[in-house]
Amino acid sequence: MERLDGLLRQAFPDASEVSVLDRTGTGDHLQLIVASPRFDGLSLVGQHRLVYDALAEPLADGTIHELRIKTKGSQ
Repeated sequence: MERLDGLLRQAFPDASEVSVLDRTGTGDHLQLIVASPRFDGLSLVGQHRLVYDALAEPLADGTIHELRIKTKGSQ
């Protein structure tokens, strides 16, 4: 969890909120909330793509099995 939080905070240093929640207690089914002005003007798909890019390594190595993402801009 700390690794994922760190990756998100590194990718979104201006974020007003970063939350990583383990939904099942197994550490691989996660719910994320990221609020960043970087999302302003982007479609939901574009916002989620930035999150996926930030978590590319743990997604590729199997650390994350299932991911629910909620993104918010500064508005």
